[in-house]
Amino acid sequence: MGDIRRRVTVALGITGMVVPLTVALGAAPAQAASCTTSSGPYQKKVEKFLGRPVDGKQSTADCKAIKAFQTQHGITPNIGYAGSITWGVMDLMTKQKAVGTNPNKDGKCPVNKGRIACVNLTLQLSWIQDGKKLVYGPVPVRTGRDGYETRTGLKKIYWRHIDHVSSIYDVPMPYSQFFDGGQAFHSVGVSMWNPPGSHGCVNMTKTTAKKYWSLLKKNDDVYVYGRKPGT
Repeated sequence: MGDIRRRVTVALGITGMVVPLTVALGAAPAQAASCTTSSGPYQKKVEKFLGRPVDGKQSTADCKAIKAFQTQHGITPNIGYAGSITWGVMDLMTKQKAVGTNPNKDGKCPVNKGRIACVNLTLQLSWIQDGKKLVYGPVPVRTGRDGYETRTGLKKIYWRHIDHVSSIYDVPMPYSQFFDGGQAFHSVGVSMWNPPGSHGCVNMTKTTAKKYWSLLKKNDDVYVYGRKPGT
């Protein structure tokens, strides 16, 4: 999501704090659906991720576990089928956890700008650093879906609105910090792994958005790079 309710002339902590990644952010509501008896193409990989017996064969218990995961993260249809979208989310979670506390290991986010908010679209991660020092994160984020991609490059926060409401989508965008036209950091009430993604904004949990609000200010730099899977 991302728009500016009014036109604005474009202008853009807690030291050493690291927030661990989790794979259990708030559940998204889903319609009731029956549980499939079919084994999916990613059955073994999904079973392994969920700690189920890895035999590649769908069982009632397998289906219930997969269905619960799908419901939690807003994956539809949530019928317990081990398909590509479900495995894609799990694979991304695994890659995010592997980053640990060194999200800028590849050095792609500038270290000569002082305090800067970094967004890695490929891994759907964001963090705040000051030079080479990690200030906050990394944390999972939810960026623009196909056709509404979050734009890459070096930007600046040019407007902050704590109680913003989208005039396009008529939805709340709490703790909005705009850095590129209508694209902003802001909190949402869905899982960070809820497909297919936002309308261009960098979605965050309320906890993360509040922390970004407290650590960043107008004219701070933002660097977005990479490419979100599926875009």
